[in-house]
Amino acid sequence: MLDVALSSESPWPDHDWEALADRAARAAIGLTPHGELLTASAMMEISVRLTSDDEVHQLNNQYRHKDKPTNVLSFPMVQPDLLETVTQNSDDGEVLLGDIVLAHGVCAREADERGIAIETHAAHLIVHGTLHLLGYDHIDDGDADRMEAIEVDALASLGIADPYLIQED
Repeated sequence: MLDVALSSESPWPDHDWEALADRAARAAIGLTPHGELLTASAMMEISVRLTSDDEVHQLNNQYRHKDKPTNVLSFPMVQPDLLETVTQNSDDGEVLLGDIVLAHGVCAREADERGIAIETHAAHLIVHGTLHLLGYDHIDDGDADRMEAIEVDALASLGIADPYLIQED
């Protein structure tokens, strides 16, 4: 079972962010070899925090040594090679897969540049962040292509157009 716990603070506008985050995380997980996490008897949890650029800037500086805000940060709590066994080895039936943090100002600016709603961009970033929690990355071109393909399919399942085509227009 999956639980997406969401916390949101100003300046994020009113929206059903919890439902959006839940749908986006489920869409991403369901298209990976870890899809069984969605129906596992253990409770799988993802924490999503919608916050300010200042908070994300501080986290990005502290954990990645990059002195600027970024659109999304992911903090996996389970090593990728242990994901296959995590449902069988949970002591209390609960597993925190990790945290995803989005910066409002960066997300709003990027959405505006692309001519899309912030909700649409946030859904993409939650899909992207969820894949990072599952061990996906985009360090080299092959890995980036695999991750992008899952993102595009997950977003399509949510009725969202390919964000990479939008960027290239």
